[in-house]
Amino acid sequence: MSHSSALPIAVRAALHVRDHGSATVTEIAQTLELSRTSVENAMSTLTEAGLVADATVTSGRGAGRPARRFSFEKRSGFVVGVDVGVASVRVVVADLAGQVVRHESFGGVAHSRDGAEKLAVVIDDIRSTLTASAIPPSRVRAIGVSLPGIVDDSGRVTTSVVIPEWSGVDIGSQLASAFGCRVSVDNGVRLAAVAEHHLGVAQLVDDLLYLSVGNRIAMGLILGGRPRRGIHNAAGDIGRLAFPGLVTQTGQLTWRTGSDAESVFTLAREGDAPAVDELDSFIDQLAHGIATLVLTVDPAMVVIGGGLSAAHEQLLDPLRRALTSHIGLPFSVPLVGARLGAEAASHGALVFAFRRHAADIYGLESMPVPPITPLPADTAGTAAHQKESS
Repeated sequence: MSHSSALPIAVRAALHVRDHGSATVTEIAQTLELSRTSVENAMSTLTEAGLVADATVTSGRGAGRPARRFSFEKRSGFVVGVDVGVASVRVVVADLAGQVVRHESFGGVAHSRDGAEKLAVVIDDIRSTLTASAIPPSRVRAIGVSLPGIVDDSGRVTTSVVIPEWSGVDIGSQLASAFGCRVSVDNGVRLAAVAEHHLGVAQLVDDLLYLSVGNRIAMGLILGGRPRRGIHNAAGDIGRLAFPGLVTQTGQLTWRTGSDAESVFTLAREGDAPAVDELDSFIDQLAHGIATLVLTVDPAMVVIGGGLSAAHEQLLDPLRRALTSHIGLPFSVPLVGARLGAEAASHGALVFAFRRHAADIYGLESMPVPPITPLPADTAGTAAHQKESS
């Protein structure tokens, strides 16, 4: 029995019109191999819940009244994904079918005076995005939040070295009070891994290791198709342990031959010998740490995200060779660059909200996460630039 056939009939009918477009009772019944009566009862339930409505029908050539068609009311509610960082806050808004309708990028929370002001900035960014989308807050059914730090299952930040003022704070409850809807909060790298698995480069595998390499090194794990949190919600907080010599106690990457990674990579491209040596050493140590993780978890794929993933041929090609050398076994693990880049965590937060709060979003307990459709890169970039320039 397939997973979908085990779902309640109302959920299966809702999924059909959500993910495949409008349909008649007969079409739904035939596709799902159900009786007309069962489908009619399901569509009545979904109509009362406001999830489906009569679709616009184009008159056919034949005589008689055309069959009643049902369409999914995807704009009856919205779900928000938020990625909070010190350098930027990214907000995405999707309809109930998973189509992103707005994507904004704002300045981060680095210059806010304290934890309360940082939270106020995030709330204002969400409200500004909703206003720009002409969406009343009352139509938001759930919010997913990504942030740097260890977060427990209730949404409370256990600790964050990046936003230390939020350590011990229940950010989920604070945002739920502000917007009157359900809110889920999780670690940003874990949610970036969720995004790459659901709509990015790792859609065809259910066991993957996502490594964010930027100012810090952090990991997200997807095992059996689900993000791994661990008993203490700390799965993936491995920077200073798996990569000694590369990072400080806070997980911050350090560089000798340049002020930051970009300058070191630039010098290495220009043939500067000390920078080339430092980059070679960095890649070898990074590969050694990844090999340790690979042989612990044995994933189907390693995904490299974070700011340094954009270096492509300077990082990924030599990293693949070094990883194979360090593993030293008669198999290779695909190592690929992340597809979603800086937008991964906000879209992962969106997936997280859909997964956690299906009953609040759809009124149906078992509705699976929809296929998330991001805005085209040029459209999203324009919106973000305009917002930051205003």
